[in-house]
Amino acid sequence: MKDQKFCSGDSDVNLQNNERKSIMFLITPKASVAFLNDHCTLRQGLEKMRHHGYTAIPVIAEDGTYVGTVSEGDFLRHMLDSKMYSIQSQEDYSISDVLRSGWNPAVKVDTTMDELLLRIMDQNFVPVIDDREKFIGIITRKDIIKYYHELLAKDKP
Repeated sequence: MKDQKFCSGDSDVNLQNNERKSIMFLITPKASVAFLNDHCTLRQGLEKMRHHGYTAIPVIAEDGTYVGTVSEGDFLRHMLDSKMYSIQSQEDYSISDVLRSGWNPAVKVDTTMDELLLRIMDQNFVPVIDDREKFIGIITRKDIIKYYHELLAKDKP
């Protein structure tokens, strides 16, 4: 890919070799991320999401493999489909029962910044996995916007 230019007002900002920049400096590591295990009950998932104030949360398997992301909508669809509306009734189901296949797929650590920018437009965070498919953290939309804002500000005259 050739050099890219983004226009900001009257000045052009050169993002040369941006596609080769590592995404690792933007990552929020797994230890700092709220996530669910796929064997957790729906009740546990709902309570954890509520506690943290999230609308979506990563789900990992017991071995650390990224399984998917569960959202408030997934919980609501399940409750409506099962006609079980009490929080206690959700103890009979696990998170894996409501996961949508292929929604919010993870990126690998060698993903380029350009690819990451395209992915983050459709979701609040992008899960990141290593070469063994193990979940290592997330990159938020806020952190990507902040990165590009600082890049633009740095290159202003």
